[in-house]
Amino acid sequence: MLRQVLYVARKDLKFLFRARETWVWAFLMPIVFFYFIGATTGGGGRWNGKSWLWIHEGDAPGFLAEQLEQRLAEQDFVIANVADPDSFAMAPRRLTLPAQFTDSLLAGRPVTLLYHGSGDAETSAFRRVKLMRGVYGLLADVVVTGEAGEAPTAAALAALDSMPRALSLDVSAAGEYHDPPNGFQQAVPGIMVMFTILILGTSGAILLVIERRQGLLRRLAYTPIPRLGVVAGKWLGKLVLGLIQIGFAMVAGTLIFHVQWGAHFGAVLALMFTYAALVASLGMLLGSVTRSEGQTAVLGVLSANVLGALGGCWWPIEITPPFMQKLALFLPTGWAMDGLHKLMSFGRGAGSVTPHIVGMGLLSLLLLWLSARIFRFD
Repeated sequence: MLRQVLYVARKDLKFLFRARETWVWAFLMPIVFFYFIGATTGGGGRWNGKSWLWIHEGDAPGFLAEQLEQRLAEQDFVIANVADPDSFAMAPRRLTLPAQFTDSLLAGRPVTLLYHGSGDAETSAFRRVKLMRGVYGLLADVVVTGEAGEAPTAAALAALDSMPRALSLDVSAAGEYHDPPNGFQQAVPGIMVMFTILILGTSGAILLVIERRQGLLRRLAYTPIPRLGVVAGKWLGKLVLGLIQIGFAMVAGTLIFHVQWGAHFGAVLALMFTYAALVASLGMLLGSVTRSEGQTAVLGVLSANVLGALGGCWWPIEITPPFMQKLALFLPTGWAMDGLHKLMSFGRGAGSVTPHIVGMGLLSLLLLWLSARIFRFD
């Protein structure tokens, strides 16, 4: 029977790879989604907390303008000085310093700084707080040096800054905490998981519907290949397609987007093999219960997008409310993404994904058994 199973699987793969849609959606579109989602959610690494700030200085800003820039840099701003008013007006975060900034401040005259920032309300408020810390920090240093009877020169401000602090605050997380991955470290595994279920739930399942409609499965029923061999061969063909797709995504993610797969690469491979087996069983089940190509395509695309969104493929599930994080653990995409995050981003050991592998493996066998029971030749 093994030879018969391999024969059916080989013929299925040959048919699938003859279709241009398989090449486009299994290999080209994932790369496009890797880049688009990864670049828009943080690029190649975690967000380092820094924000660009464009500064336009009036005439004769003086040395306190440099001191202000230094304090803003300490508040995680990346400073860019812009002299052209038109270019400055297009900057998303911009700070305007008036003319004679240093002279006015030292003379005790009112000084007005103009700030404009874009973004969501929470992030904008956070940046304004950091901006005010830098501004008022400089003002406080100028006042302190003046009260000490010194002229607030650059050297005096530097000496004040080097003085030991009487009070320090050490901040650490209470309990175990890990920043959720972002950029390509989240996008590549997420899109890989989603596109695997998309391809096997559409192209893989539709192949069964087409063969049933064209009478090809009925012809297989008259061959010496037993029913179990046909089902196993069809499932194996989908499994191999999923593994090829996953392997390609991992190689592309490593070479093009520099994704780090963690210290337990073998556990990652075992997790994704089990996930591919589960999705292949889902594809078999979908192809056995649907009646037309259109019905199969709609259900396949809809289920892939819903499971992808709810399972944490589009964004880290760790940033969602607790009830959504619990819901994801009831979904195959959620199992895969939770296991990948543990191995790739949270520094967990290989044993942390044992429940994921066992659970997906058992569910894969259950769905494959159910698919075999309802499998129809016509």
